[in-house]
Amino acid sequence: MTLADAQPQSISFECETGNYHTFCPISCVAWLYQKIEDSFFLVIGTKTCGYFLQNAMGVMIFAEPRYAMAELEEGDISAQLNDYEELKRLCTQIKRDRNPSVIVWIGTCTTEIIKMDLEGLAPKLESEIGIPIVVARANGLDYAFTQGEDTVLAAMAQRCPDKAPDVEKEDRNAIAKLLNFGRKQEEVKAEESEYIAHPPFVLFGSLPDPVVTQLTLELKKQGIKVSGWLPSKRYTELPVVEEGYYVAGVNPFLSRTATTFMRRRKCKLIGAPFPIGPDGTRAWIEKICSVFGIEPKGLAEREAQIWENLEDYVQLIRGKSVFFMGDNLLEISLARFLIRCGMTCPEIGIPYMDKRYQAAELALLEKTCQEMGVSTPKIVEKPDNYNQIQRIKELKPDLVITGMAHANPLEARGINTKWSVEFTFAQIHGFTNARDILELVTRPLRRNNSLKNLGWDKLVKEEVGNR
Repeated sequence: MTLADAQPQSISFECETGNYHTFCPISCVAWLYQKIEDSFFLVIGTKTCGYFLQNAMGVMIFAEPRYAMAELEEGDISAQLNDYEELKRLCTQIKRDRNPSVIVWIGTCTTEIIKMDLEGLAPKLESEIGIPIVVARANGLDYAFTQGEDTVLAAMAQRCPDKAPDVEKEDRNAIAKLLNFGRKQEEVKAEESEYIAHPPFVLFGSLPDPVVTQLTLELKKQGIKVSGWLPSKRYTELPVVEEGYYVAGVNPFLSRTATTFMRRRKCKLIGAPFPIGPDGTRAWIEKICSVFGIEPKGLAEREAQIWENLEDYVQLIRGKSVFFMGDNLLEISLARFLIRCGMTCPEIGIPYMDKRYQAAELALLEKTCQEMGVSTPKIVEKPDNYNQIQRIKELKPDLVITGMAHANPLEARGINTKWSVEFTFAQIHGFTNARDILELVTRPLRRNNSLKNLGWDKLVKEEVGNR
């Protein structure tokens, strides 16, 4: 049966090895330390963890790092040293040299194996040195690549204040006065009147500041006011979260944070598709509007305009097939967007699947497949890479989105690849950033087309094959 003959069907789920074939989750430090400007991240692990961070964060060499390794030596592992005294020494040094507003302890695989009681040590040390210490487990035994961020944000969600102190209110009023300096009072009041009365609303997920601004403004156009973001630019500006507040996520890998908000902080989660691609962004905004009883305005026109601007890229991938090996938990959202672009997707590999948190995204994926008249992808949790490579050999997809370990071997076999890690670090959320997704997706296809036109494709294949 050809792909053209395939009929839409319900989503099927499989689980293979039970292993995570992904980047280590401690790499979340790479983007979180930049996002939370007054933070310091202390990764507690072995030299292997240190080597990984050095390599994974090599691209950050020109940025001043605010992270460090607390290396466990043989003495620590055989429980011959005093963990508390050593961590106290390191955190005291961090306070003296950096004076951050918060120190985040990142627990690695080794801390799990030797049963280090980080949660027990942190409160005592926190009161002693006078700096908040947030403990987050980001070990590769229990978590996939981007879930490192999830554990950090879940820990921070519990630290969000449940009431804004009077001093903070005065500070925020002072900041508001500063921002509105020189503006007429009527203009400021008119801006406030643009919002529709609705319960307080907080968004969670680490995004670059320009993307945060874009999504905040998109919701403002619908009269929705965002009360705060987790994480905030500064730890001291964590959003106020009270019982009954509404929250929504912007990334599909934040299920633990969502659960923390619901169970620990008694918030109401808005289960929406994620704002990746113009279709996902529109669905995300529409769902938030429907919860607050707001009639969305101009979304259909906005989405149509974005699709029109993307047509030059869409032409390159329409009718082609894409295969996801599974790495960063963005696979479902990216596959849904690419299917809307006209691609087919026989299989989506994903390290971990929380069907409750991603329920709206899965429903949109199924709806998209039906509307585009293509078969629904098979979703494989914790895929076995060996089996996947056999299926790739059989299916011969036009593009494979994979972890870095398999990119070169697949390229040597004449298969176009794209590193999944690039989507983690790129700006892919919102209407305007859909073009950046297609820029990444089409790059290997455009490169190979250029090589063919120059007659260099055979030479390149031979060179790669000889390595």
